[in-house]
Amino acid sequence: MRHSEAYRGRLAPSPTGLLHLGHAKTFWTAQQRARQNGGDLILRNEDLDQARCKSEFVAAMLEDLRWFEFRWNEGPDVGGKFGPYNQSERMDFYRRALEKLHEGNFVYACTCSRRDIQVAASAPHAEDDEPVYPGTCRSNRVSEITNQRSNLRFRVTDGETISFGDENLGGQKFIAGKDFGDFVVWRHDDVPAYQLACVVDDAAMQITEVVRGADLLVSTARQVLLYRALGLTPPRFFHCELLCDDHGRRLAKRHDSLSLSRLREQGKSPEDLRRNW
Repeated sequence: MRHSEAYRGRLAPSPTGLLHLGHAKTFWTAQQRARQNGGDLILRNEDLDQARCKSEFVAAMLEDLRWFEFRWNEGPDVGGKFGPYNQSERMDFYRRALEKLHEGNFVYACTCSRRDIQVAASAPHAEDDEPVYPGTCRSNRVSEITNQRSNLRFRVTDGETISFGDENLGGQKFIAGKDFGDFVVWRHDDVPAYQLACVVDDAAMQITEVVRGADLLVSTARQVLLYRALGLTPPRFFHCELLCDDHGRRLAKRHDSLSLSRLREQGKSPEDLRRNW
């Protein structure tokens, strides 16, 4: 980030369940970094997955964030000049980006099912990351982008090293075709995938630093390629260590006992929870 550039950070929850203590810890880091840099904090509601996103989770999300003493300068509830702040209302942004990727021959249509890819994958992969795509559909023509039954994948250059600096964890390197493969940017149900939507929105909202969990380091490597393909400048990145349960498993939305709503019902205070960090 250039010193003359005003700091802009963001909170980007997805309303597919209740926010838990792991979300709060990462989001709190994002808020603290925005404050330390005298910048703004933006709230973005990542509600593209209509099958899983529910209005009651949006309401709970806002209530939990306010209870935990988060304060944002822009968002779906307060507005701002870079809105709308609900991803479901930003489809025009994503379609323009997809068209640019199409014109640059960066994407192709893929008809493989998740099961097909898992069977064909030769290397093991983390539970929370997708297997390396074996390239089955790489020869498909770009003109096949109109096939509504197809996912659209971004074509990586096998063997290319993707490097980026992390403000918390230091230099990072991932090898395309080994650590990750061709990845989905547009789903067969006509919805942009996380990687594309995230890049488009962070660029359009002029985010200067992305603070998120360390489980998304490989996603950052994918997104660096999207920034380059779209002619955009990546922000800085700060990946936080993950909060784990008593068994060493990272917290997920299935950990209802550690959701902010449940902890509030138990009489916990935000100050007490932060003190335990």
